[in-house]
Amino acid sequence: MITIYHNPRCGKSRECIAFVENSKQEFEVVKYLENPLTFKELETIIKKLNIKPIELIRTKESIWIEHFKGKTLSNKEIVQSMVDFPILMERPIAVKGNKAVIARPFERVNEII
Repeated sequence: MITIYHNPRCGKSRECIAFVENSKQEFEVVKYLENPLTFKELETIIKKLNIKPIELIRTKESIWIEHFKGKTLSNKEIVQSMVDFPILMERPIAVKGNKAVIARPFERVNEII
C-alpha cells in the first residue's frame, strides 16, 4: 500500500495521485493540511526519505521567510516548524514500506513501486 501525503491545491500532488491510480497500485491519501502530522510521524518520513529535515522544507513559502529564514535551526526545530506549519512540507510525498520519495516529478513514485 502506498501512502500519498497530499495537498489538493497542488498540481504536482494531483498529478502524483493520477499517476498512482493509473499504475493500479493500492494507495491511500493523507491530506496533511487537514490532518497534520505529528513530530514522530514526520521524523519517520524523513528517515524513510533519507534526507535532512531542511530538504523537506518549502523555503519559498512566506511563513518560512517571515519566521525562519536566516536563523540557525536544529533538525528538531526544523521538524517542529513543519508540525506547527504543515504548509512548509514539500509535497507530494509517497511512502511504501520503508521507502519514501518526494514525488517531484511525479514519476519518482516508480522508485518505490
